[in-house]
Amino acid sequence: MKIFIAGASGAIGKPLTAQLVARGHEVVGTTRSPARTGSLRALGAEPVVLDALDPEAVADAVAKAAPEVIVHQLTALNTPPDFRHAKRMAAATNRLRTEGTDHLLAAARAAGVRRFVAQSNGSWMERSGARIADERGRLEPRPPADAAESVAALRHLETAVTGIDWADGIAIRYGGFYGPGTGLEDAPDATLAQLIRSRRFPVVGGGTGVWSLVHIADAAAATVACVERGRPGIYHVADDDPAPVGVWLPELARALGARPPRRFPAWLVRLLAGGGPVDLMTRAPGISSERVKRELGWTPRYPSWRTGFAEGLR
Repeated sequence: MKIFIAGASGAIGKPLTAQLVARGHEVVGTTRSPARTGSLRALGAEPVVLDALDPEAVADAVAKAAPEVIVHQLTALNTPPDFRHAKRMAAATNRLRTEGTDHLLAAARAAGVRRFVAQSNGSWMERSGARIADERGRLEPRPPADAAESVAALRHLETAVTGIDWADGIAIRYGGFYGPGTGLEDAPDATLAQLIRSRRFPVVGGGTGVWSLVHIADAAAATVACVERGRPGIYHVADDDPAPVGVWLPELARALGARPPRRFPAWLVRLLAGGGPVDLMTRAPGISSERVKRELGWTPRYPSWRTGFAEGLR
């Protein structure tokens, strides 16, 4: 198949491109940066420099590519994830999940695309008291004020993509990425790993928020399955071992050769960074990936972050 990946030079875009090419697909991949076209070409893709917020440019790029499938992996999460950059990154990503999604859907319909697969996020499932949520669950209806726009953007993306009737619309709620290219990896320039090594990624409150994680290569493999044979609707993609932040974060620090993370009281982090980070660290549920396994036969190479941290960070 001919596949158009919006955001092909990102953390999941690169392994996804490589896996699709290895399976014989023809890939056109977009990037915002001309400097990244060489790496996309080396992976076997045809690179396109594109501003996804320019509707005419998006329509032209998709029309020229004439793909059968579009995969929307656009985010702006490409700078160090500290408090100074967090609001700017979130606002830019929100636009890509709202305006960018709408531009890609319009271009896809005009080009006769048969399947549209888009990146969502499993971190903001409803805080209903359930420890693990499946695809029947909804996004949190009452998020903290500083996270409301981000959750609304995810809701917009999921509703727009799964609501189309002219193609198969699929939204993937991923768990937290780790592994090469994600910032959570054993590399000198890995941004999140640097925060953990310098003890600037703390456990907040009791660290009771449950996070589902997924190795980036496993996330890409699940996306390939959705591209090739996914059914309309929502899929969750994460490993089989959801765990509280207070459990997995110290283990990640140990795997990176760092000292244990500091522990900050929730009231202090709420004062400094807002309610969103506190909510993620203390109230988030994990997600179940049984649907993608059952329907598409996906099996993660790293079914637990415990083996993933030990073997998959390089």
